[in-house]
Amino acid sequence: MRQLIVGCGYLGRRAAALWKAEGDDVFVLTRSEQNATEFRDLGLTPILGDVTEPATLDSLPECDTVLHAVGYDRSAAASKREVYVDGLAHILDRMTGRCGRFIHISSTSVYGQQAGEWVDEDSLCDPATESGEICLAAERLVLDPVEAEASRTWRTVLRLSGIYGPQRLLSRVEALQQGLPLPGPAEAWLNLIHVDDAARAVIACAAVEQPDTVYLVSDDRPVQRGDYYRLLAQLVNAPEPRFDQDAVARHTRGINKRCRNRRLRDELSMTLQFPDIDSGLAHAVNSSANAPPQ
Repeated sequence: MRQLIVGCGYLGRRAAALWKAEGDDVFVLTRSEQNATEFRDLGLTPILGDVTEPATLDSLPECDTVLHAVGYDRSAAASKREVYVDGLAHILDRMTGRCGRFIHISSTSVYGQQAGEWVDEDSLCDPATESGEICLAAERLVLDPVEAEASRTWRTVLRLSGIYGPQRLLSRVEALQQGLPLPGPAEAWLNLIHVDDAARAVIACAAVEQPDTVYLVSDDRPVQRGDYYRLLAQLVNAPEPRFDQDAVARHTRGINKRCRNRRLRDELSMTLQFPDIDSGLAHAVNSSANAPPQ
């Protein structure tokens, strides 16, 4: 099998490793010569290009699966919409009729529910943040019924909850260890997915015979922020966390919903390695000391 990863970062590298372990040929689009060298050392085939510059995408190969998992580089000149929406459109145009499956990584930020409601793939999408609006605009490109039919490609959106894992905890750990108050309410609900399970969801989606159009990728148990940070504090020997209930942090806008992952488990036959923070957070903390920087 031939797999193409557009955006081979925190999640994409793990998906690449899983595909390589299955004996697949994995191609990776990257803007960086340095990353290209690293990818070659990992047995991947790098392709230099930029999603915001269509002329650089001519060498993208035909493949069985495209994983589009582009993250936003705040140091880049392009805006988030130019990367997430316009860049995605360039990849879709280039790969139309040239891949069997197209898997796009989105976010549960497309949901605007903020009163503890349960949401699933059929719930209303009315984002509460600009990032959520951009993610929803990107989803609509992928799932456009006319374009999807014309492309002769299975197109699937994976809406990921907050990804955590090795090297994804450091700023929060430092705040906890310094005893700084965490902005936002302790009672708000968080929805999380361990990065290793997110990567396994990608592989499962690529392998299932007839994937659905949308899967909500979240662990089995939403958790309130207070419980999450109390467990994290215990794991890193930090004091009991304090919360500034009146502060509204950028990263707490749009939270306080509960994500249901039933379709993920039933249709993709996913059994999560880390079904909740009790198993996943300890692994993430213990692995962080020896993990390479991301």
